[in-house]
Amino acid sequence: MQSLGKPSMEAPGGPAGKPEKRKSKNVKRYWEGTPEQEPGSVAPEPKKAKEDGAAGLILDRKRKRNMKKKKKNRLKEKAAAPGKKFISGKVDPFPGPAPIPEEKVKKFERGTKPVLSLVSNRRLKHELTSLESKVELAKKQAARFDMLLPEEAGFLEGDEGEDTCIIQQQDIAEAVDITSGSKYFNLVLNQFGPYRVNYSRNGRHLLLGGRRGHVAAIDWNSKQLTCEMNVMESVNDIRWLHTENMFAVAQKKWLYMYDNQGVELHCVKKFNDVLRMEFLPYHFLLATCSATGFLQYLDISIGKEVAAICTKSGRLDVMAQNPYNAIIHLGHHNGTVSLWSPNLKEPLVKMLCHRGPVRALAVEKTGTYMATAGLDKKLKVYDIRSYKPLHSYLIPGGAGHLSFSQSLLLAAGSGNVVQVYKDIHLKPPKQPYMTHALRQAVHGLQFCPYEDVLGIGHGEGFTSMLVPGAGEANFDAMESNPFQSKKQRQEWEVKALLEKVQPELITLDPLKLGEVDFLTMEQKHQEKVERLGYDPLAKEKFEPKHKTKGRSSTGNLLKRKKKVAHEELRVLIRNSVQEKEEQEAQRKQSEKTAIAVKKSTLDRFIK
Repeated sequence: MQSLGKPSMEAPGGPAGKPEKRKSKNVKRYWEGTPEQEPGSVAPEPKKAKEDGAAGLILDRKRKRNMKKKKKNRLKEKAAAPGKKFISGKVDPFPGPAPIPEEKVKKFERGTKPVLSLVSNRRLKHELTSLESKVELAKKQAARFDMLLPEEAGFLEGDEGEDTCIIQQQDIAEAVDITSGSKYFNLVLNQFGPYRVNYSRNGRHLLLGGRRGHVAAIDWNSKQLTCEMNVMESVNDIRWLHTENMFAVAQKKWLYMYDNQGVELHCVKKFNDVLRMEFLPYHFLLATCSATGFLQYLDISIGKEVAAICTKSGRLDVMAQNPYNAIIHLGHHNGTVSLWSPNLKEPLVKMLCHRGPVRALAVEKTGTYMATAGLDKKLKVYDIRSYKPLHSYLIPGGAGHLSFSQSLLLAAGSGNVVQVYKDIHLKPPKQPYMTHALRQAVHGLQFCPYEDVLGIGHGEGFTSMLVPGAGEANFDAMESNPFQSKKQRQEWEVKALLEKVQPELITLDPLKLGEVDFLTMEQKHQEKVERLGYDPLAKEKFEPKHKTKGRSSTGNLLKRKKKVAHEELRVLIRNSVQEKEEQEAQRKQSEKTAIAVKKSTLDRFIK
């Protein structure tokens, strides 16, 4: 035995002193398996790993069996009820799209459907069919989205036996919320009045023009003054242009353009003695009527005069535009109202409306109804589609100013009293919907778009009057957005300029521009004759062929010509006889029907 205190004398190789071979460690690469186990770690037991793998295989087999069973059960259920469709394992209780009420769809109908049976061209027929399907889809989508509009228009309703016309503005302002109550206010401007008023298209900005030269632009919701100036001469009318950055002022001599800071941009000396103005937003046209009897159109996008028409009707101080077709309506001293387009030097329509001079004129937004007021103290409502009067109403003092709201309320200014009428196009009113008395006479009226507010310009300044139910409850932000930002306004301005409608397209019926011109066979034939220079369908004169062996002698040729002429004559006579017989049969049939209609129960007693 070796002692513990002495070191061993054996060679490191082994007891015999032979060197022992070193065993090389087989290091496993990452592609050969797991890396070499580090010292101190516990090695996995191979038997246990085999057991885990077997358990996993058993679980996989069970899952597959369950999946097969579920598939068989589904197939059996489908075979038992073949008509049922399964969505996420359940039956849909409301199949198909949600139904839309027909009244909602009719609300968005525009024009009439084209008669496809009259179209002979296959390609055109196919295009019209696809276009009609798109129109139907658009109507349904618009009706479906109309149900989602959150706001509803509400009118003023009184208690039993109470008339709404006696309710004061102070009572309405106290009863409504703070935001709506703040929209009733008075601006006391008694130095430079009376005032003309004009709201911008989105109803956000207000323009005031005093007779003695005072001009002011206001953001009336926030009561912030945009600009204010005195032009040092009389102001006849004011009007916003395409945006709230520019406005036009009809001064004593000429027409001026200003920006929203009050800086003068243009002085148009061709437009002199202007009394009234109207701006056509889709055509970028400013229409003016003057004391000399001229109706002029100015294209503000290029700064050129489009048309100058002498109406030959004297001083023009009553003017309104039809928003539906951009036709200008003018009232004259002889009681007539004339309709004008920049394309013609003569009026399109001339209507006799009053026995005396016309004092005021207004057209509602759909272009269906027109209200006129004359010196005979009558207020008349006309249907422009048939040019016939619907109702006539006598106002004690006579109306000097008229204005339609977006919900067809009509405001009439008579002296220092403003009366608002409801449903005046349906029946003659027995009493006004609302009234409001002022200290001085009314000089200008306009309803604010998308707001229940009526702006009144008078001798002492401006009054904002609350009229519940006057404005459109839901606005289209793509058309006019009261809350648009600076970037949105700039983009809208560029888009509107690109989509500008040319003045040549202003007509009484704008729907005719989109109709198909059906050419008749006679028109097609006439065009072909003009293009070719001769009639290809014209029957050529008969010329007999030349024959040999003496058959083309003069006598034979004459005989053949007479034979052909005789046959043609027989055909003409036969056709004329047939036409006469048909006409006679139709006449007899009409006589029989007339006699049958005239018969009565007492005819049996006639001998």
